[in-house]
Amino acid sequence: MNIFLEYPIIFPLLSYLFGSIPFGLLFSKVKGKDPRKFGSGNIGATNISRLLGKKWGIITLLCDLLKGFLPVFFVSIIPLSNFYIAVTGLMAVIGHCYPVYLKFRGGKGVATTLGVYLAICPLALAFGAIVFFAVAYFFRIVSVSSLAAATSLPLLISLICPDMFFEAMSWSICFIIWIRHSDNLKRLSRGEEKRISFGSRGT
Repeated sequence: MNIFLEYPIIFPLLSYLFGSIPFGLLFSKVKGKDPRKFGSGNIGATNISRLLGKKWGIITLLCDLLKGFLPVFFVSIIPLSNFYIAVTGLMAVIGHCYPVYLKFRGGKGVATTLGVYLAICPLALAFGAIVFFAVAYFFRIVSVSSLAAATSLPLLISLICPDMFFEAMSWSICFIIWIRHSDNLKRLSRGEEKRISFGSRGT
C-alpha cells in the first residue's frame, strides 16, 4: 500500500485500465454475437439490451457503472486528495470511451459516469437522474436524456458538492459524452434516432 500512496498517479492509470474492460462486448462474445456489428454499433448497455435482451443490458449497465464507482470509492477511502479522486473518475470514463483493449473505440460513457458520481456526490446524481427520466418521459429518446443529464451534472456538482477539481472533472466528462454521442446527434438531426415507449405512449 505504501507504494500506492507514494505514487498516487498509479490510481488514475489503474482506473483507466479497469474502465477499458469492455463488459458488453465480452458478454456478447459469450453469446456468439458482436454488438459492434449490430444496431448503433455501441458496446454499452442500450445496444446490448437490444442485442441480447433487457437482462444482459441491465448486467452490462451495472458492470459499466462499477467501472466508475469502484476506483473512485477506493481512492476516496484511502484517502487521497480531491485532485486524485477527480482524475481517477475522469480516467475511468476515458477508459470506457477510449479503451486501450479495443483500439480506443469504446462506449459512450454514461453508465461509467453514473458510477463516478455515485461515489463522489450521490445527491447530485439523484437530481441528475430526475433530469434524465423527465427528459426521457417527454422526448422518449435515450440519447437526448443522457445528454441532458450529463449537462446538468456539472451544474449540480457546483451547487451541491462544490470543489474546483470535481467541477473540472464534471465538465470534462460532459464534453466527452457529447463527443461520444456525435452519431446520435446526426441521427437526431435526420429524425432517425430510436424512441423508447412508456405504455400506451409508445410508438
